[in-house]
Amino acid sequence: MDASVTDSPTPLRTPSPAAPVTPDPAAAAALRADLAAAGYTADAVRAAWGRLADEAIGHGLAGPALRALDAAAAGGSGVGAATPALATLARLLFLGVPAPVASVDAALPTAGSAGLAALGLAAIEGDVVVPLALVRPQEYVESGGAGEWWIASDLDETALNVRGAGGTLPTGHVLGVGGASLTLAGLHLPTPALRVLDVGTGCGIQALRARRTAAEVVATDVSERALAFTRLNALLNGVDGIETRHGSLFAPVAGEVFDRVVSNPPFVITPRAAGVPEYEYRDGGLAGDDLVAAFVTGVGDVLAPGGIAQLLGNWEYRGAEDGLDRVREWVDASPVPLDAWIIEREQLDPLAYAELWVRDGGTAPGTPDHGALVEAWLSDFAVRGVTAVGFGYLLLRRAASGTPSLRRFERITQPLSDGALGDHLAAALAAHDALAPLADDALAAETFVVAGDVTEARHHLPGSEDPSVIELRQGGGFARVIEVDPALAALVGACDGDLPVGVLSDAIAELLDVDAAALRADLLPRVRELAFTGFLRRARAEGPAR
Repeated sequence: MDASVTDSPTPLRTPSPAAPVTPDPAAAAALRADLAAAGYTADAVRAAWGRLADEAIGHGLAGPALRALDAAAAGGSGVGAATPALATLARLLFLGVPAPVASVDAALPTAGSAGLAALGLAAIEGDVVVPLALVRPQEYVESGGAGEWWIASDLDETALNVRGAGGTLPTGHVLGVGGASLTLAGLHLPTPALRVLDVGTGCGIQALRARRTAAEVVATDVSERALAFTRLNALLNGVDGIETRHGSLFAPVAGEVFDRVVSNPPFVITPRAAGVPEYEYRDGGLAGDDLVAAFVTGVGDVLAPGGIAQLLGNWEYRGAEDGLDRVREWVDASPVPLDAWIIEREQLDPLAYAELWVRDGGTAPGTPDHGALVEAWLSDFAVRGVTAVGFGYLLLRRAASGTPSLRRFERITQPLSDGALGDHLAAALAAHDALAPLADDALAAETFVVAGDVTEARHHLPGSEDPSVIELRQGGGFARVIEVDPALAALVGACDGDLPVGVLSDAIAELLDVDAAALRADLLPRVRELAFTGFLRRARAEGPAR
């Protein structure tokens, strides 16, 4: 390796972003084979530079990773045991650092540096390969197990900084896989679908995820550059059946219907003011939260009966108005009747929200434009009386019967496990659909079992024989903790799939010496809730309730 390239982060030239060319399938297949042969995986890269360097990259600092890779490649005492090929690829494609042509050709014996150039991923300048984009391994987890993709995207802030080209990102920047992308990918329902629409596909991560359970995916975006990356990433991972279309929201698919719609839309609330960058990957060009409102009110037209839309979004709190009530109004305004399950995960005050997204665009605190941009956000919020901004998950379903039966607007702010939530969402919808048509008499005839991740905690005052608080705790799903009374705790504890809940309720009423009918009326609605939230799972009733 040429020490003048490996030891210095300064590139020979800082390339301006240019849209990747139409990807060549043969070149993409050659690159895919070389990346696999080199063992270019997320685990291998993390092992090559170690935990500290990996954490530093998350903070935009590439120095520790570069030093570890250099030591490993030189045969020194680096953290990992990276081969020369893996070290070259991690520097070039993960961190965006130029590398000698000879090293790249050795690491990619089939595609070579010429293949990267042909795909628009790099430029060759003399004997140096200068990355124009990143290609990073990306893990995913779903009900069928774990897997990995290679995802190409624009050079990020870390890569630009290490190249000496820091500053704000270009407005046409195509984002790689971030936290929001992974969150939405984990929310995808695992149930099969014929046609899926990915609105605002970006680098194509949601389209790839959707294609695993769908026969056909249509991916749309207002950015031609994003669509080019989506096509490249499909080829790079050997995935067919993804069609790309240019346009905003539902315009590219007018008159069509889909079984599933997924979207990580450009929902960030951005001031419509001079001097404020409008990043295509996060800004839909509308004022306030109008982009998410337009999605909610319009998605029913492209959903087949029973079809489901899943998206992330922001919503404003204005004055004394609750943000979730705003979302409820959008759902009610849909001309197509929609079931809705809306989960708010967090709220930010206007200042925190402004600082988050100003920094996201590459303008750090203390830089000349930072204060002016934050003030632009705060002025924009003040015009509408915004007191907070909510963020969360939206699940919308076109009511197959024409009459919505699910309206759930809730706040779930506790930390969640790293596992995907798609299975949990699907089970909740299945439980709702099975139990919603049942009157209480029919529900009383059902049998249930306690989910395997549920535990019970009892809290006693010192010296007290009876608990003052009884809690049911969920290990998976949304990690809910609910307080229950002794009657409900007894019923849940007795749900082993043997006796119907009506029989159990009556037995508990006799034990507690309370009215059986009154206890049933109290417990059955809560059984419905426990079934929906995943504490209880429905089994076949053994016979009619007595």
